[in-house]
Amino acid sequence: MNEYQLAALRTAAPKDKFNELFHLLLGLVGETGEIAEKAKKIVRDKGSDFSQWDVEDLAKELGDTLWYVAVIADHFDIPLDDVAQLNIAKLADRQQRAVLGGSGDNR
Repeated sequence: MNEYQLAALRTAAPKDKFNELFHLLLGLVGETGEIAEKAKKIVRDKGSDFSQWDVEDLAKELGDTLWYVAVIADHFDIPLDDVAQLNIAKLADRQQRAVLGGSGDNR
């Protein structure tokens, strides 16, 4: 994950560029919105048959989303590997306590 983050940063603007964090956050929301929009069209036009999703296109959109996550993490000096490991540990803890379902970060 850290190698990916370093590679992603080669195409990122400098951290100190005016409004760069705001730009990154809007980019992340935009990319996730593109994924949601494509899912909506599968629901609307293809009877929710997600086997018809263009998986290559989905992989590209997920990659764009990952790029933004990697660069935002770096903006706060957080290694992407740490983000991934913390998330897996959080989910494993929830699974162990049988609270994967539900809502809220602190369950």
